[in-house]
Amino acid sequence: MYFGNVRHSAKFVSTALSVLFSLAFITSVQAKTLVYCSEASPEGFDPALYSANSTWDASSKPVYNRLVEFRNGTTTVIPGLAESWTISEDHLTYTFKLRSNVKFHTTEYFTPTRNLNADDVVFSFKRQLDNNDPWHAYIQGVTWDMSSGMGFTELIKDISKVDDLTVKIVLTAPSAPVLANLAMDFASIVSKEYADQLRAEAKMSQFNELPIGTGPFQFVNYQPDATIRYIANSDYWGGKPPIDNLIFSITLDQSTRLQKLRAGECQIASYPAPADVEMLKADKDLTVLEEPGLNVAYLAYNTLVSPFDKVEVRRALNMAINKKAIVDAIFQGMGQVAKNPLPPAVWGYNDAIKDDVYDPVQAKLILQKAGVKNLAMKVWAMPVSRPYMPNARRTAELIQADFAQVGVSVEIVSYEWGEYLKKARDRDRDGAVILGGTSDNGDPDNLLSYFFSCSSVGGSNFSNWCYQPLDTLLQMARTLSDQDERAKLYEKAQVIIKEQAPIASIDHSMVVMPMSKKISGYVLDPLGSHRFDGVDIAE
Repeated sequence: MYFGNVRHSAKFVSTALSVLFSLAFITSVQAKTLVYCSEASPEGFDPALYSANSTWDASSKPVYNRLVEFRNGTTTVIPGLAESWTISEDHLTYTFKLRSNVKFHTTEYFTPTRNLNADDVVFSFKRQLDNNDPWHAYIQGVTWDMSSGMGFTELIKDISKVDDLTVKIVLTAPSAPVLANLAMDFASIVSKEYADQLRAEAKMSQFNELPIGTGPFQFVNYQPDATIRYIANSDYWGGKPPIDNLIFSITLDQSTRLQKLRAGECQIASYPAPADVEMLKADKDLTVLEEPGLNVAYLAYNTLVSPFDKVEVRRALNMAINKKAIVDAIFQGMGQVAKNPLPPAVWGYNDAIKDDVYDPVQAKLILQKAGVKNLAMKVWAMPVSRPYMPNARRTAELIQADFAQVGVSVEIVSYEWGEYLKKARDRDRDGAVILGGTSDNGDPDNLLSYFFSCSSVGGSNFSNWCYQPLDTLLQMARTLSDQDERAKLYEKAQVIIKEQAPIASIDHSMVVMPMSKKISGYVLDPLGSHRFDGVDIAE
C-alpha cells in the first residue's frame, strides 16, 4: 500500500521533465490553470498499492476510473466505466456492462492501440488477487493491503471476461458492501496493454511512476516533493474538464500553504491549521468550505510486542491519555473526542459505549499490577497534516506528558511520510503509532475491517491485532443485506474493540477547505479526497 515511492525513479522523472512537459503541458495564455497546494508527496501512482488519500488525490482521482464511482460529494454509487450491472438472485454473481469507446491516455511513453475492454478489468483485479500473476509482486514488498483489508482475496471466487464489453465477478458469499468497495480507489482500472508493453521492455516499475488511465486528467510529470502536473483529457468519456492544466504544488507546511493561497500562488489549499480558520473566513477573497469529516485519529499499539500484548496494559495507557486536552489544544473547536473507531456520522455508530475515563492514578496502579515498571516506549508522529490530525507532533508531545505521569517515558519519532507508512506496518515495530483514516465508502465495514481484520495484520491493521471473535463478526456482517441487522453487529464490534483496546481512539475532526473566490464547482468529499474534474476557475 505504501511502497514504490516515486522519488527513487529519477530516470523516468527526467524523461518526463525533458519530453512530456515541453510537448504535452498546455501553456497558451488562454488556458485555465488550477494550482492546488497539497499537503504531501504521493507514494506512487498505482492506486492499488496504497491507501493514503494524499496519494489517491494524485493518482486515482485525476488519472483513473473505476467500474462504479461515488457521486461527487456523496457515498452514493453510480455508474463509472461500467454503464450498468446486474446481480444474480443469490447475490453471488455481478455482471458489468462496460462503456464503449473509452480511451486510455496517449502519451510520449505509451500509445494505446485499442479502447478499454474487459481484459483491462480482469487484469486490474487478478494482479491483486493471484499470487502467481507476474504483476502481483512487481514492486518489492507489495502487500495489496486495501484489497486484502476489504476481504477481496477471500470474497472474489472468480473474475472473467464474457465478451469485450462484459465482465462477470463471482463471489464466495453475498457481500453487502461489495459495490461500494468497487468504487474505492484501489479498484481503479488500469491498462493491460500498457502493462504488457512494460513487461516486454523489462520496465515494470514504470507502471507506478508514469501512469496511464482513462480519467479526466492525463499525467505530465512529477518533480519529487515539489510539483505534479496534469493536462485535461480532451477525450474523457465524461467530458473534458473545465480547466486545462492542473498542478499539485506539494507544500508540507500548513503556514506556507496558507501564505501561497493568500498570495494567489495556489487557488485551493488543503487542511489549514484550526487556529487559522477564522482568519481565512474573514478574508474577502476566499471561500471556506467545512463539514464534519467521516474520519478518526488513533494511537495504535503494536499488540505483538510486549507489554502491549496485554490488554490490561493497553487499557491502562488509554486511561492515561487526556483526550479532551489534546482535542482542545490541537483542534480549537474544529474537532471532537473519539470514543470509537467509527465516526458518529457513519451508520452503525455505537453511541452507548462509555469512553475510557481519564484517570492517571488508576492507570498507574493497573500498570504496576501488570508488572510494568520503568516502561520506555516510542510514540510515532506523522510528518504531515491529515484531515483527522493537523498536528501529530504536538499530539505526541501531549501524550508524552500524559504517559510521564504514570511512569512511562516516551521517545517521539518520525520519518518522511512514505517511509513512515511503510515502517508503521512492521510487525516488530516499537511502541505506538499515530495514524487514522477517513471512510472510503461510508460503510462501517470499511474502517472496521481495514483497521482490525486478521487479514490486514502486517498491512493496514497497524495494531497487528487479530482477534477471532471480532473477525468472525465482521465476516458475518458483510453477508447480511438488511442494514439494521448489520448495524447491530457493528455496534457489537465496537464494544469488542473498546474492551480489547488495540488502539486509543483520539478524535474526529471537521474538514475545512479554503479556496479562491474565483473557484467554482469544488465539492467537499465526505470520504476525504479531492476531485478537480468538475472544478472551474474564473478568468
